[in-house]
Amino acid sequence: MGLIAEIKFASPSAGVIRKRTDSCAIGRMYEENGVSAISLLTDCRFFGGDLNDLPRLKENVSVPLLRKDFILDEIQVKESFFSGADAILLIARILSREELKKLIAASKALGLTPLTEIHDRDDLQKAVDGGAEVIGINNRDLDTFEVSLQTTLDLASLIPKGCIKISASGISSREAIRLLRNSGIQAVLVGTSIMESEEMTAKLRELTCACFQAGEADDRS
Repeated sequence: MGLIAEIKFASPSAGVIRKRTDSCAIGRMYEENGVSAISLLTDCRFFGGDLNDLPRLKENVSVPLLRKDFILDEIQVKESFFSGADAILLIARILSREELKKLIAASKALGLTPLTEIHDRDDLQKAVDGGAEVIGINNRDLDTFEVSLQTTLDLASLIPKGCIKISASGISSREAIRLLRNSGIQAVLVGTSIMESEEMTAKLRELTCACFQAGEADDRS
């Protein structure tokens, strides 16, 4: 089971999560502890991010990089590519069906992996119709900021076979990872619980170990 560890210094729901430090140092620590990929928030206004961190991070780590931002236009897709991203986040909720389809196609044309974020059945249908092959279930309701893993449990089985299934938000323990794995999730995206921890390395190791053990359980079965 894959772990996508996120570099996120703030969020609208949590406020300041961690005082801004060197993203490259965090990225190297993530890679050294076995993450499958790194997610970088580049939105400045709401998440305290910086797009300039992306090319620097690309030079410092070898794992794939996901750019998380409010991607609304093809120019941002190209910007992500030239900044060193391997994947980008597309939020189904804030895009029309035609816009999402166009941005998914533009991403694939550049060799970027579009991770399409959904929160309900309407989002899922929009993603599938747009050609999404990597689908991330956001457990956080963007309208209320409420978080529930039940969102993933309800939607995971509805995602078409062949799609990669990722769960994000509200994931902070071994128990949550085991629960999500049993629902068919193949990777988890975790940011806040790592970034807010006083012992980031220890928290990261706890989660990577849980993901590894989930894979071992499948092998034994």
